Amino acid sequence: MTEKSKTAYVFPGQGSQAVGMGLDIYSRFPSARAVFDEADKALGFSISKLCFEGPEEELTRTINVQPAVLTAGIAYLNAARSADPGLLPPPSFVAGHSLGQYTALVAAGVLDLADAVRLVRERGRLMYEAGQAQPGSMIAVIGADNALIDEICALAGTQVSNINSPGQVVVSGSLPALDEFKKQAADKGIRRLIVLKVSGAFHSRLMEPAAEGLKKAISQCNFKPPAVPIISNVTADILNDPQEIKKELIDQITHCVQWQRSVENMINNGVTAFYEIGHGQVLSGLIKRINTEVQVSHIADLVKVAN
Repeated sequence: MTEKSKTAYVFPGQGSQAVGMGLDIYSRFPSARAVFDEADKALGFSISKLCFEGPEEELTRTINVQPAVLTAGIAYLNAARSADPGLLPPPSFVAGHSLGQYTALVAAGVLDLADAVRLVRERGRLMYEAGQAQPGSMIAVIGADNALIDEICALAGTQVSNINSPGQVVVSGSLPALDEFKKQAADKGIRRLIVLKVSGAFHSRLMEPAAEGLKKAISQCNFKPPAVPIISNVTADILNDPQEIKKELIDQITHCVQWQRSVENMINNGVTAFYEIGHGQVLSGLIKRINTEVQVSHIADLVKVAN
């Protein structure tokens, strides 16, 4: 592989889920079935049944959706690898969007699957409880200037929580602060705002109680050196050290997800092909908006034609 033809695996986060995800590969690939079975055993209940059958309101609960999305992502990865060894080129980098970073850590050999699903279930519980203690939410802002969004956040008391692509930024805050953000945005001519279906103001200072609890949970897991470099959500820099990765996961809870910068950094380091591994195509769309010249493939499309 030349310096100019590197590959990256990218893993989606919360919001990519849907009832039925993974059922096709569970029935076709023993390697995918083994992932769901291991996750069920580690969690002590059937996360696979929740993925395959729902109900949707139960699947989308923060405490459930985080292990569900992670499990499906690793199942898709294993299905592709077992379907055809040449289907996926080996990655030069792995990255995940928020929750997806934990899936990337399993793919890179940093965390075992069992530890990872238990850890993200605890992460989901902590985030939900923080959201109950200090009610908040998130709003996607479409087509606005980033500097203008920063200005309105300063006025409203909100925070930029995701910079996903050119023209797509997410803002988090308390419910009153978000109401003020909406008012200020309307006054300044911003028209496209989408309120996200989440249980709290994720990636903001309102998640500080969750960060404290997550620090304790992370300390109880065995983090190994990554077989593939990880891209940080917080700084978009390359992570290779387990202690750096632990700090990243704690910081990530209260800091902005720098997805656009993460993708740009991988491209600057020679990545020309991205593979989105998991259900849905959220990241594929974002990457195409960040750079129109790179190749973007989705794992579900690849395994459909395999075998």
